Amino acid sequence: MSTEQLSLSIDGMNCASCVGRIEHAFGKLPGVGKSSVNLATHRAIVEYNPAKVQISDLLEAVKKAGYSPHTEEMEIAVHGMTCASCVARVERAIERVPGVASVSVNLATGRAHVGFMSSQARIDQIIAAIEGAGYQAKPIVEQSGSVDTERAEREREIGALRRDLIFAAVFTIPLFVVAILQDLHLPGVTRWLLSQLPERGWWTVEFLLALPVQFWAGRRFYKSGWAELRHLSPGMNSLVMLGSSAAFFYSTLALLVPQIFPAGSANAYFEAAGVIITLILLGRLLEAVAKGRTSEAIKKLMRLQAKSAKVLRDGREIELPIDQIVVDDLVQVHPGERIALDGKVTEGASFVDESMITGEPIPVNKTVGAKVVGGTINKTGALRFVVTKVGKDTVLSHIIKMVEEAQGSKPAIQRLADRVAMVFVPVVMAVSTVTFIVWLVIGPEPALSFAFVTAVSVLLIACPCAMGLATPTAIMVGTGKGAEMGVLFRRGTALETLAKIDTVVMDKTGTLTLGRPVLTDFLRLDAAGNIDDDGLLAMIAAAEAKSEHPIAQAIVDAATGKGLGLPDLEEFRAEPGYGIEAKIPGLTLHVGADRYMAKLGIPIETAAAQAEKLAKAAKTPIYVAVDGVLVAVIAVADPLKDGSREAISALHSLGLMVAMLTGDNQSTAEAIARNVGIDRVVAEVLPDQKAQEVARLQAEGRKVAFVGDGINDAPALTQADVGIAIGTGTDIAVEAGDVILVSGDLRGIINAIALSRRTLRTIRGNFFWAYAYNVTLIPLAAGVFYPLLGILLNPMLAAGAMSISSVFVVTNSLRLRRFKPALQQAT
Repeated sequence: MSTEQLSLSIDGMNCASCVGRIEHAFGKLPGVGKSSVNLATHRAIVEYNPAKVQISDLLEAVKKAGYSPHTEEMEIAVHGMTCASCVARVERAIERVPGVASVSVNLATGRAHVGFMSSQARIDQIIAAIEGAGYQAKPIVEQSGSVDTERAEREREIGALRRDLIFAAVFTIPLFVVAILQDLHLPGVTRWLLSQLPERGWWTVEFLLALPVQFWAGRRFYKSGWAELRHLSPGMNSLVMLGSSAAFFYSTLALLVPQIFPAGSANAYFEAAGVIITLILLGRLLEAVAKGRTSEAIKKLMRLQAKSAKVLRDGREIELPIDQIVVDDLVQVHPGERIALDGKVTEGASFVDESMITGEPIPVNKTVGAKVVGGTINKTGALRFVVTKVGKDTVLSHIIKMVEEAQGSKPAIQRLADRVAMVFVPVVMAVSTVTFIVWLVIGPEPALSFAFVTAVSVLLIACPCAMGLATPTAIMVGTGKGAEMGVLFRRGTALETLAKIDTVVMDKTGTLTLGRPVLTDFLRLDAAGNIDDDGLLAMIAAAEAKSEHPIAQAIVDAATGKGLGLPDLEEFRAEPGYGIEAKIPGLTLHVGADRYMAKLGIPIETAAAQAEKLAKAAKTPIYVAVDGVLVAVIAVADPLKDGSREAISALHSLGLMVAMLTGDNQSTAEAIARNVGIDRVVAEVLPDQKAQEVARLQAEGRKVAFVGDGINDAPALTQADVGIAIGTGTDIAVEAGDVILVSGDLRGIINAIALSRRTLRTIRGNFFWAYAYNVTLIPLAAGVFYPLLGILLNPMLAAGAMSISSVFVVTNSLRLRRFKPALQQAT
């Protein structure tokens, strides 16, 4: 048995049982021989048979055991890819490099995302493998000028295509005119042409016009096409090269040695060769321009990055480039200016437009202590803030990175297309060969002409480009549109999976609710005497200020929010589980639960009905007594977020079941569920039990999306088919879920689901067009309908149709840019 050895770094091990657990996980895989895990070095040495188990399987085994295998990730720019078969060829080449764990190649972005073991594989080996497959490659290094670099790269590509197209058109237009005038056989025109030159003289003119088109404007097809054939993996360039070359060289032989052809078959197709290359170049140009538009969202996000900022140094305000600003620098922002970096306000107050980050249109009030995000716009007042994050650590940089990663990922539907594309072009070439033979054997005279025209048309009509572009272009536009709405897809696969879910499971605290208690009710009783509401609230807050309970903080916040001054206390005593007692000059205050009042012997019957009503509304009633007399009932609750009810209702209208998992007690959880219309409640569960509940729903055959805060709910987010993490402005749980709702508004879920369904419909539409096009037109090109309808496709029309199919797929994906949010978020 041929075995290889893998050295793997593993994070998260802390005891001998961890070692045993990982070794046991390896041992369960077929093809794994010995494995040795070292706790001190945090490394594992595994012997495995690559024919039975892949490196990705070994990494997945470590993850399922609860640990993190350490791999390097690299983005590589790949130049020269034109169709889905190119994608498959590049992926195969990279996968053959020992130590590569994962690879995903994206035709639309021209990038390869590679995960590899740095102990086994080097970047130069991966680059060499790509170049060995016939493509150009270079690592993508993150830098401040990367936006301009990529834009320049795209513009260079478009510029080169435009130059080649113009050059080709200069010769092709007169070539086409000369050929068509001869083919029309108009008496007057034909006589004039023959008076100027004999027929073979005009063929010579056509040859001279077609020559530069074929070998200069079409040189890219020869360069890439020969590389494809040399590596026994033909693609679109091979088809164009073979089709146009067949037309050119057939015509050249007919011009130079017509006697070798059967009677009536020595015809010239120079115009077909020229028009084929010109039309394909036109299609490539339109495709490149359209593909540039698919990444428009990334460009918009990158344009948000400020180039410079006004920094306070040595008591002076100086303007510095963004890459010269460091953490703890003080930055001054004037009205109308863009906030350059993430930070915390130290001076001033203003409203800041954060719509480009959160999707919410209404500016947010910022005062001292508030966090600000780089890329947002200061609207009204002047602000001074201390820089807390720079470079790759900023929120905007994280968002850009997430969108780029999502756009480069590959869902299952595209992997199926790539497998089809691997055999598509060889099958087309075989069909073309069979078509030629059949027409040559049984076709009408001149059989060779018919055989030649149909075989070339088959080569040119087939379009693997459309198959390769069907998914990545839609993913690029869809994820970009999501970013504009404050919905970040960390993985493009989430777009596909989210469209198929039938159950949404939500955490309560911080997801459905604000995640912090607030004072919701203040009910005065007749026995309150001459103390007014504000005075009573100030006394309660003064007492609660000595407590560390979250409910106490809610009461203090309510009082300070009203600008109330808190009186001094003479004494304070807390009884855990019951309440507090405070001595205020002239009176004694008791605040606590009903059991505290019962212990003190203070009757509460007069407030029992109000308290019960509050409890049923998922609020916590608190009794207040002054000098032994009940004077008020207050209530504290974790209130629902704006839009929670609307979001749940909208989820129901989409036909989804909604469940809630929470660590709260059953009665509180059920009260909230009734309030918002949730179908299923599981209360008093720990975080790991939430993951078990998600797994139980999945075992019932449900596709589950879990919505949580992205930190405490990490096990459930990971277990779900799609994990949706709630972000709150700058506090984005980047690593928690597959989808991030930046603003924290639950209505973003509806927009995410609606966008994912629309994107999946677009992908399916693209595939339908790509496959239906080939299934329908390849038989037409082969002349199947000629005996019945007398229809025979001209190779020029075949080339034009191929170009149109690719442009159609990209244009169809671009329609996603017009997607409108299903629900408007909070304003």
